[in-house]
Amino acid sequence: MKQHKNNFINATLMAGILAATSAQAVELGNFNGTDVSIKGYIKFDAMVSDYSDGTLAPESIGRDFYVPSLTPVGGESETTAVDFHSRQTRLGLATKTDMDGHTLKSYTEIDFMATAGGDERISNSRVPRLRHAFLSYDNWLFGQTWSTFMNVNSLPETLDFIGNTDGAVFVRQSQIRYTNGPIQIALENPETAVTVYDGTTASRVVTDDNSMPDVVVRYDMKAGDMSLTAAGILRQLAYNNGAGFDETTMAYGVSLSGVYMLGKDDVKVMVNVGDGLGRYVALNAYNDAVINSDGELEGVDAISYSLSYRHWWSEQWRSSVVYSALSVDNDTDYTGMSATSDTSSARVNLLYSPTKALTLGGELAFANREIESGADGSMTRAQFSAKLGF
Repeated sequence: MKQHKNNFINATLMAGILAATSAQAVELGNFNGTDVSIKGYIKFDAMVSDYSDGTLAPESIGRDFYVPSLTPVGGESETTAVDFHSRQTRLGLATKTDMDGHTLKSYTEIDFMATAGGDERISNSRVPRLRHAFLSYDNWLFGQTWSTFMNVNSLPETLDFIGNTDGAVFVRQSQIRYTNGPIQIALENPETAVTVYDGTTASRVVTDDNSMPDVVVRYDMKAGDMSLTAAGILRQLAYNNGAGFDETTMAYGVSLSGVYMLGKDDVKVMVNVGDGLGRYVALNAYNDAVINSDGELEGVDAISYSLSYRHWWSEQWRSSVVYSALSVDNDTDYTGMSATSDTSSARVNLLYSPTKALTLGGELAFANREIESGADGSMTRAQFSAKLGF
């Protein structure tokens, strides 16, 4: 019974890592009692993006994958952009050591999606960035990995970097996490994104003035062909501008997600609702808080959701259909009329794997963004990818 429980805990701790790669790890060997392995993939992406209202700058991360807040709005003309890159390529190193009935694990992973550094003129060099760096000792995890508030298993299989971005919780950060069976409790690194509006111009200020960590409680359950995850988060939002403004407020959120298996096919769903969830949802398409007329921090309410269905046509061919959306309850007195009010996207793909490790495929995506003034813009993107996992 104890061994079964430990196996469940270890599987839970590593679930996000295994979900991020499409093939089994390559075992390098045992060194002084420690098993060492590598995993990752090589990925090539080719995209043609059509924007209804202007374009994105060449160095914009939105040219490499879908970022809801970057869909252009209010441009003067329609533009089309072609982009090839291999920046999603990633490499991870894992270790496992058994010590007198205890299990010590570590995992470190990098990719090349950093926004700083690199160019496309001559060498196409890219700066590596840290994705994961954590160790686990039995039930405890210390380090940077997926937020406990995020259910990686609810992400659909897409060629886009995330796929259900508008409706997804997507955060990696340093944390202390305790896992006991289906229950996880974590203290995670705090950060606050605040909209500062002077009546004419709104700007985002990211602060690190918190006096308490973000607290997450999560429960995973499984019944038959269905697995469900319920997570709650309690946050302190804080902003000290160094010029007399020093305010905090509490924020909260709830995330419900799940996977339902239909034979080999699957349906995945996620719903997130809360006050002050900004940086956790839709890649920070809206901010955690605003400064109200009383000179206090006030959390921003929003709801987001996603739904996907994956169908296997055969052992080698499969398709996913994905829809996700975000709706933000902005107070325009504190955000101005250029704040994002709604985003949504839909995509469909066809993927082919001649072997388990290799995936080739095409994907068509449609996205829309609306701001509080009522202006909106859309993006249509066709994408081809080739990925070899190891």
